[in-house]
Amino acid sequence: MPKTTRAHFVAALEQLAPAEAVAVAALADDSGFAGAVVFDRYQPWLPQQGEASFCWTVAGAIATQISGAVTVSAVPGYRMHPAVVAQASATVAALVPGRHTLQLSSGDAIDEHITGTYWPEAHERAARLFESADIVRKLFAGSGRGGDIRHAGAHYRVESARLWTMPAIAPRVQVWAGGPVTARRAGREGLGIVMQAGPADRMMTLLRAFRDGQREGRHTDTEATVYAQLSWGATDDEAMANALADWPMAGLRFPRGDIRSPFDVAQLARTVTAADIAERIPVSASPDVHRRHLESLRDMGFDNLHVHNVGRNQREWIATFAEHIAPSLQG
Repeated sequence: MPKTTRAHFVAALEQLAPAEAVAVAALADDSGFAGAVVFDRYQPWLPQQGEASFCWTVAGAIATQISGAVTVSAVPGYRMHPAVVAQASATVAALVPGRHTLQLSSGDAIDEHITGTYWPEAHERAARLFESADIVRKLFAGSGRGGDIRHAGAHYRVESARLWTMPAIAPRVQVWAGGPVTARRAGREGLGIVMQAGPADRMMTLLRAFRDGQREGRHTDTEATVYAQLSWGATDDEAMANALADWPMAGLRFPRGDIRSPFDVAQLARTVTAADIAERIPVSASPDVHRRHLESLRDMGFDNLHVHNVGRNQREWIATFAEHIAPSLQG
């Protein structure tokens, strides 16, 4: 095995009620996954997904039930000020010392428009993302030393703040990288990255940019993570039916970051075909298909795989992963 790569279970809060998300995360923890991942959402992508619980509450509950890592992908700066995101992250980290990672995303309008504030263009969202990461890390570092911090930036201010609940080991911080400029900057500034799985050449471009940035900033301890979606079912037909019913957005051919309503996404998703889905994510009843896909991501050099089976058959998928896939990924 070329390197140690950890596979984490994605508990999709768009599909899972809070108690079920905690239960399947605990089952995944017992079945070969290295941790659990939740995303900060205010709405589901589709009305039929049916859920959108508060990620920090669910993450705290998961933290009390698993021995692995707890990762939260959060959106700072719109519904939650970066200082409040830092507080939430430090609290989870206090529950699971050394086992919490905070991922910061520039977000999507479907969640962030709800407070009625201006939804900026992509370049400003990127600037806000890095300024948010700066605030979060300042708070982690300053609070760890027992001191207050201040921040006056282009988009946010922080006045005389510290985190009074601050674990001895600060959370690791990653940012979502959509392009090589973001990936390189993250590496240079000592941040980890997370990216969506896609064409191999695109992923390798982002990884190379990240590693170049690491060398420029002389950072060697930050990690690269890939978010990998797939659809497994008892039969190939079931696997495809699950994807079309529960996650047809995987087959959309254009960005959805500016869409504001799950009902609008549902209308657009009506155009998605089985062929569209199959072009974007593995869809199969064969564990070997999914194992080879995850191994290929591992072999690219990712440190963490965040694995999301897009159907609702999570318990069956976890059992399949434990029997057929985890042994290979673990070496």
